[in-house]
Amino acid sequence: MASGQELGYERLGAKRLSLVDVIAQSVGFMGPVFSAAFLIPLIAGFSAAGKGAGVATPFAVLLAAIGTFALGWIVAQYAKRVHAAGSLYDYVSMGLGQQAGAATGWLYYGGTTVLASAIAVLVGWFVHDVVFPSVFGVDSPLPMIVWSAIYVAAVFLIMYLGVQLSTRVQLALALVSAAALLLFFVKVIVDVGGGNSLRALNPAEAADGLPGILFGVLYGVLIFVGFETAANLAEETAEPKREIPRAVLLTVVIVSAFYLIASYAQVAGFGFDPNLILDPEIAAAPVFALGSPDFYGSDLIVKFLIVVVFLDIMAVGLGAAVASTRGVFALARDRRIPGALAAVSESRGTPLGAIVFVEGFSVLMVLFAELWDGLFAMPETPHYFAMFAWLSTFGGFCLMVVYGLMAVGAFRGLADHQNRVGVILAGLVGLATAVGAVFGGIYKQPNPTNLVWVYAAVWLVLGIIVTTLVRGREPASQVLADLRSETEI
Repeated sequence: MASGQELGYERLGAKRLSLVDVIAQSVGFMGPVFSAAFLIPLIAGFSAAGKGAGVATPFAVLLAAIGTFALGWIVAQYAKRVHAAGSLYDYVSMGLGQQAGAATGWLYYGGTTVLASAIAVLVGWFVHDVVFPSVFGVDSPLPMIVWSAIYVAAVFLIMYLGVQLSTRVQLALALVSAAALLLFFVKVIVDVGGGNSLRALNPAEAADGLPGILFGVLYGVLIFVGFETAANLAEETAEPKREIPRAVLLTVVIVSAFYLIASYAQVAGFGFDPNLILDPEIAAAPVFALGSPDFYGSDLIVKFLIVVVFLDIMAVGLGAAVASTRGVFALARDRRIPGALAAVSESRGTPLGAIVFVEGFSVLMVLFAELWDGLFAMPETPHYFAMFAWLSTFGGFCLMVVYGLMAVGAFRGLADHQNRVGVILAGLVGLATAVGAVFGGIYKQPNPTNLVWVYAAVWLVLGIIVTTLVRGREPASQVLADLRSETEI
């Protein structure tokens, strides 16, 4: 049997990753600590729509988790059949055809690359304006652009040295930060004492009733973005047919439990008072508010929480970069984009061409943040943070569209699955979840994020044009026998 090299297909390094490694990839990308620290208020109703689940936020999180699990189940079934890098591109191809799959890969990995660059921009601002003044009590000795540059260089080096190093760094950052924040949430719940209640799981507690719950779910899906990214490492995993499906579903379950505790701690910690929960001064950073002397902590605890959040931010950035490089590599290997981007380091087995591209794009966005103050500017918002907000919104929106396309494609792509009823249910629930999240990304969005969907549509159209003109070659997942299985069994 001819090898990938003999057939002209580039190959990544040895299959060394374990279940723990691929779980670390999905959890790292999701950033549960960052989401718990800043995004829970969106579910409660602190958004441009002005609607949310309020006191019933944990119930909305639970519903969002169920919808995400349905999408995760679809990913898991595809992952039993395809074991290639950039698998999300292959999944959609199986359901909607290679042309649609290629355009979707363009959209998906464009989105993850933008997300990776968003974190590079955020790190510079967070270190300069938050970590040094709040934790150390001094001004930053370096400007924002230098901190961002240091971060980009570190991510480049970690990814170049090996995928296992990348996943282990993500594991360390995500595990330490999540464990620390979980302990804090438990402290808050214990301190609430007799004030604890099951009201948070009662949908009737939503101020806007059913519409509030639905809007809560729409925004709740955002905190699960990235659950599927373990699949991008299938080609480098020792037992991908077994470990990738387990990793995706376990990630959703584990992180869902974390989010339920996080959302409950915030609702209970603020006395089940929707006005307090949605107070702008609190909702902007509820975890820091809970950790302040005014509630359940001290100045020292706030400093500790800032460091914890920073660790998770770096895990998110590394996770987004790792996923992006595998997707860019896969598209380039199939010659849907320039083949030079599929170049692999001979000594490390890492996708060097894709790494240079993804980190180069991050450098470009950092330069834009530094030199172009009017780009995606927001009122009374530091420009670096405004850039992060727009870029991350764009990236998340692109992924939501892809989730919807994957769910639609599942009806055909998994038509021969032994559990046909499961496919139909997961497809319908997953599609409803993705469509709702896309709607939430458009409805009453403020300037300049109100145009995110337009930019995403333009990017997708450009992808359709490029992938139509550049037909590429037979996907590696179809040519290389070790990258596929005939059934899900």
